[in-house]
Amino acid sequence: MSVYMLLGRKREMSQIFKADGTIVPVTILEVGPCTVGQIKTEENDGYFAVQLGFGDIKLSSVRKPQKGHWKKAGAEPRRRAHEVRLEKASELKAGDVLKVSDVFKEGEFVDVSGKSKGRGFQGGIKRHGFKSGPRGHGTKNMREPGSVGTNTAIAHVLKGKRMPGHLGTNKVTVRNLQVARVDDKLNLLYVSGAVPGYNGADIVVRKAKAKLFAKADRALRKSSK
Repeated sequence: MSVYMLLGRKREMSQIFKADGTIVPVTILEVGPCTVGQIKTEENDGYFAVQLGFGDIKLSSVRKPQKGHWKKAGAEPRRRAHEVRLEKASELKAGDVLKVSDVFKEGEFVDVSGKSKGRGFQGGIKRHGFKSGPRGHGTKNMREPGSVGTNTAIAHVLKGKRMPGHLGTNKVTVRNLQVARVDDKLNLLYVSGAVPGYNGADIVVRKAKAKLFAKADRALRKSSK
């Protein structure tokens, strides 16, 4: 299988028990089924790629261009679409459906990307880890940021200055999470560890990049001997 990632959503955190009774904290992810919406080739598009769709959506909420796009693929419109770059041509066809067991196996390592939880407007202490001021009697700068720039030489706040502001909703990737269990019937993937986002948040799961590079490096060294 040339595809190395799938779309999904975060379900919840839980725990499973090994045969020896060891408890493993896991995050349950609903991964797939993903529908292939388009196949891109080097001849037509200049590169190889596969467009994957995930999630149900009401037809009344789908715009006409998207309806025509998915109709051409011979599939129902999907709520999300994501393009996966490939190194070579894929054997997949538009309209094919990929399940979680088609890409991921138990014991493998994966990288999970998602948006962190939104925390709203926060001060410098929570947002950047600043130290607080003195907390003695009469102190008025316990949580104030302090000086933010110079006086007359520049007379403005320098770009990039760490200040209070919106915290969260950033793309976060957690790497090298081990797959503890794969449930093909319910399209669930159990990974050991925490995953960014709230329950129900959209995520992208891909085979661990560091592990793939390490495997390729070992194969290269073995062939050079």
